Amino acid sequence: MLRVGIADHFGWAIAITVSASHEVVDRRRIALVEPGVTEAPIHYESKLLDDAGTAALVAEVRASVVRASGAAFDELVASLTEPVVSMSLRALPANCPDDIAVLRRAPYEARADAIMYRRVLVELAREREWAVHFYEAKTVVRQAAAVLGDRTDAVLDGPRSTLGPPWTKDHRTALAATVVSA
Repeated sequence: MLRVGIADHFGWAIAITVSASHEVVDRRRIALVEPGVTEAPIHYESKLLDDAGTAALVAEVRASVVRASGAAFDELVASLTEPVVSMSLRALPANCPDDIAVLRRAPYEARADAIMYRRVLVELAREREWAVHFYEAKTVVRQAAAVLGDRTDAVLDGPRSTLGPPWTKDHRTALAATVVSA
């Protein structure tokens, strides 16, 4: 049984898939939105549109995120020899509004697009019957270290030498999230 850790950004994410023993069996950068579609409809584009135009653009981008992210998950699953049982991703903030007029204003405007991506990823994971776990990016590595003890460096940094580059903070964070979720 495998677990997937996600470190998401506007339009793309690092996906790390690990075994029950925390061994990395797959790492990849996945597209979360189709090419040619804006990655941040509220953060980048809403200044040029009214509420209705922004809502229409968000709906268009969200549909693209569903298609692209769904295809990325399907490709990932097809490449694996065991089933995925869970996905870990950055926590969704509590009480985030859905109203476009509110989302276009600070402080929501800077986070609304990332929240849209995460909500879609949660929906896609649940459609695949994966358990969903949330993590706080600032504390997940420390939490994983508490679980791993003296194996922390081998598990979280070992893939850098065994798999080669790239192995970035995003890779390490996504891997740490799978450890915490176990």
